[in-house]
Amino acid sequence: MKQLNLFLEVTRLKRPIGYMLLFWPCIWGLTIAYNFSSNIQFFIKYALLFFLGAILMRSAGCILNDIVDKNFDSKVERTKNRPIASGDVSIKLGFFYVLILCGIAFIVLIQFNLFTIILALGSMPLAFTYPLMKRFTYWPQLFLGVTFNYGLILGWTSINSEINIIAMIFYIGAIFWTLGYDTIYGFQDIKDDEIIGVKSTSIKFKKNPKLFIFLCYLIFIVVLIYLGILMNFNKIYFGGLILIAMHLFFFQVKNLDINLNSNCLKIFKSNNFLGLLIFLNLLIGKIIA
Repeated sequence: MKQLNLFLEVTRLKRPIGYMLLFWPCIWGLTIAYNFSSNIQFFIKYALLFFLGAILMRSAGCILNDIVDKNFDSKVERTKNRPIASGDVSIKLGFFYVLILCGIAFIVLIQFNLFTIILALGSMPLAFTYPLMKRFTYWPQLFLGVTFNYGLILGWTSINSEINIIAMIFYIGAIFWTLGYDTIYGFQDIKDDEIIGVKSTSIKFKKNPKLFIFLCYLIFIVVLIYLGILMNFNKIYFGGLILIAMHLFFFQVKNLDINLNSNCLKIFKSNNFLGLLIFLNLLIGKIIA
């Protein structure tokens, strides 16, 4: 039971926010690409495959991140008790878990078409180099956005055999969504990060964080509006965007207190609800369009 609990801790399976934020772009891409006049069973099948893949890859990514950041994590109050940082799970065992999780994820991946498989394998360097970015740049959150939202492209290509302008524009918009919410998340560790010398957009924009996050979310909203125009969604979709914008600008940006960790975490976690809201809005726009 101790080893099981350590495995659950090192993979963060008890904290679903991570794999849900990885899953939402996948289902968004799948939704805008899918023809709902055909068999709905394939949509459900692909959605479940993406959900399982998100859990597996996020778990593997967490372990790899903890291995790379072992020395940093041990100096940060929020992360010092992580199993690898504390020594409860060895680096060797951690790499073994990563291999097992990636192996199962590959079995999930080969259920898709060849184009999607190739694109997904091509994203692996992004996934495995992300933990290093905060050592070299103040923009690791941007790199995370590129990596975390790659599933939106995969969701699209699981249905279509090519990538078009619609998928790319949506992907770029989602990157700015991640850039915003992960900057909020980073404020929890800003004091420790500055001491140990790692970089983040939270540190870079700490003097005016709300303006930076507002601009990130504004770009995301503009992209969602343009997406609706390109896909000829009806007025219900655009009405839903008002609720999405209110959540981003009023609940998140306006209520943000970067000096209160519980506030940052609460606002960060609210993006799971936002991901669901965007999915439902896309679904309505797609079906009723």
